[in-house]
Amino acid sequence: MKVTCFGEILWDVFPTEKKIGGAPLNVALRLHSFGVTTNVVSSIGDDDDGKTALEYLRESQLDTSHVQINQSHKTGCVAVTLNNQGSASYEIEKPAAWDFIELTENTVETVKVSDAFVFGSLACRNKTSKNTLFKLLEHAKLSIFDVNLRPPFYSMDLLVELMRKSDVIKCNDDEIKEITKSLGFNNESLEDQVRFLASETTTKTICVTKGGEGALLYIDNEFFNNKGYRIEVADTVGAGDSFLASFVFKFLLKENIQESLDFASAVGSLVASKNGANPSILSSDISQLRENQG
Repeated sequence: MKVTCFGEILWDVFPTEKKIGGAPLNVALRLHSFGVTTNVVSSIGDDDDGKTALEYLRESQLDTSHVQINQSHKTGCVAVTLNNQGSASYEIEKPAAWDFIELTENTVETVKVSDAFVFGSLACRNKTSKNTLFKLLEHAKLSIFDVNLRPPFYSMDLLVELMRKSDVIKCNDDEIKEITKSLGFNNESLEDQVRFLASETTTKTICVTKGGEGALLYIDNEFFNNKGYRIEVADTVGAGDSFLASFVFKFLLKENIQESLDFASAVGSLVASKNGANPSILSSDISQLRENQG
């Protein structure tokens, strides 16, 4: 099994510390922890943050051959603010090195042989990375769109275009509500919103996370639900990324659909119960949470 993730590598800067992150990297790290061969296509600056990021990836035994070094732009940083419930808001620096990911022949070949290609909307805020992404999508066996709405770095036209190029769409309940409403659909029913989006984009697989309320999966005209797991939230940074990685892992193994959704929901919940986007999660932690709240 091989997965390629495309987009931002950056530092999440909290009030008291900073931690490496970026949705594509978070997904890749979690997949790697499950034993999946994973590549990250990104760009970092030739600066201290970039060097530290590269060292972290190597220590994590993640392939760095598709992480470009940009001499003109800094490694990305994001100011993260947490509210009293641990929910995060983000202030994203621009420009950053990951806005300038160049297309290479080596990357094209890697995408061609990957079982899945995971990407997000944020990487399209600059034309260089956007153009590279669109070229790579032409070679993807299974394209998985992780909708990350970070104002002001998206447009509805762009989102629709990306969704129509995707085999799987993953978003949260706030995001799908915003998207469907912008497209003229005002129904408050989540299932109806999913059906509308599926018809608008001809996408057969849509997954919607609902925070502490679990997740909804639509696949081949059928719905699956997980009601969520009760945890004490530390912060929500990276929880959705680990959810997606866990779902992709099970999905590619062609495991039972409900099992895939339940497993992903448990991992996402455990990440939200810890600080930072990439905490260590043991298989025993996942089993215990599911057994206690099964």
